[in-house]
This record gives sequence, C-alpha cells and structure tokens, in this order.
Amino acid sequence: MWCVSNVFLLVPYRRFLRIFNLPEIVDYEITRELLRANKLAGLEKLDKLKSLISYLPITTEVMLKAGELWAETRKKGKPTEDNRSLDGDVILAAQALSLQTTLLLNNHENEIIIA
Repeated sequence: MWCVSNVFLLVPYRRFLRIFNLPEIVDYEITRELLRANKLAGLEKLDKLKSLISYLPITTEVMLKAGELWAETRKKGKPTEDNRSLDGDVILAAQALSLQTTLLLNNHENEIIIA
C-alpha cells in the first residue's frame, strides 16, 4: 500500500518490490520537502526504500524528451507549471515514456502507472 501524502509505504509482500521504480525526480521532490519540513525520520525511510526498490536515474535522453514535452504543452496553451520552473511533471512523463519504450523493445508487456 503506497501512501504518497505521508511519503511512505507499507509493502506487505517483499517479492513485489521489484516491480516498483523510484524515479530520480520523485526522489528529489520528496527529499526537498522532507528537508524543508525537517522530517528526518522520513528521510531515513526514504533511504531504506531506495535500498529495496529500483532507482530510475534521469538521463540525457529523458531530459531532451522533457524539453520537447515542455515546449509542446506550452505551444498548446496547457503548461503544467510557470515558464520559469523546472517542471518535474514533464520530466517524470518523459521518464515514463523512456521506460515504456525500453519495455516494448525488450518485449515486456508491463504497464506504467504514474500516480
């Protein structure tokens, strides 16, 4: 059971942990909020989580795709953030698209769910 609002989770079945990935942009956003709120116990839990599940680093390919997505959304008049912000949403979307492409190329029929 994932509890995003409280940052942490309870995973009753360790064997299912291998299906979860922690995108680097999500790690960044959670870490900065935990640091801002001075929630040291939350930071410790996040570190434990990172040792249990796969970490998905941001690559140059992902950042280039994020740039494309950022520009497309603005051209369509549907920005997700202010023009001066980093816009983690498009970085996360680009990472999901990159992962989906990798799974398809490797003949895996996995779904990608971002919540």
